[in-house]
Amino acid sequence: MEIILKEDVIGLGYKHDIVNVKDGYGRNYLIPQGKGVIASESAKKMLAEELKQKAKKLEKIKNDAQAVADKLQGVALTITAKVSAQGTIYGSVNNVQIAEELSKLGFDIDRKLITIKDVKTIGEHNAVVRLHKEVSVNIPVTVVSDAPIAAPVKEAPVAAPAKDEVSQELADEQEVLESMDAPEEA
Repeated sequence: MEIILKEDVIGLGYKHDIVNVKDGYGRNYLIPQGKGVIASESAKKMLAEELKQKAKKLEKIKNDAQAVADKLQGVALTITAKVSAQGTIYGSVNNVQIAEELSKLGFDIDRKLITIKDVKTIGEHNAVVRLHKEVSVNIPVTVVSDAPIAAPVKEAPVAAPAKDEVSQELADEQEVLESMDAPEEA
């Protein structure tokens, strides 16, 4: 079934795209939710006319997205997370934390536009921000521990007592034994 999308649907397409979907998905989700309409001949003609009229607006939207992408080009994020002793993160770093870090830097980016794989370890990762169907930006994300990771504790070897200490201990033990063996005087 061909559907004309009325709004961006993540994982499917962008507004005004004509996409092929399964009949049930189109009839039971996209059309009732107002996210798309059936792509009949008349609907396609209306879409072509609307796109012709909105070409300047769409170009402006694309240029705005490109301007934001140019500003984001040099941005690198550092996110602190709670980390176990083995270096794995409690939970994970996701698009919500990245959107919050970007908002701290003055960028108002919707978290739904940010794509990142599950980040469960500290280190370097890469997030993709899709601002427009033709404009996307890669942002390097460094995940660091909120506390220094404890190095494994190595037990120090126990130093052997010096010869003088050993001989003194033996002499003390000998005195104790002799006092025990000696008959008690009444």
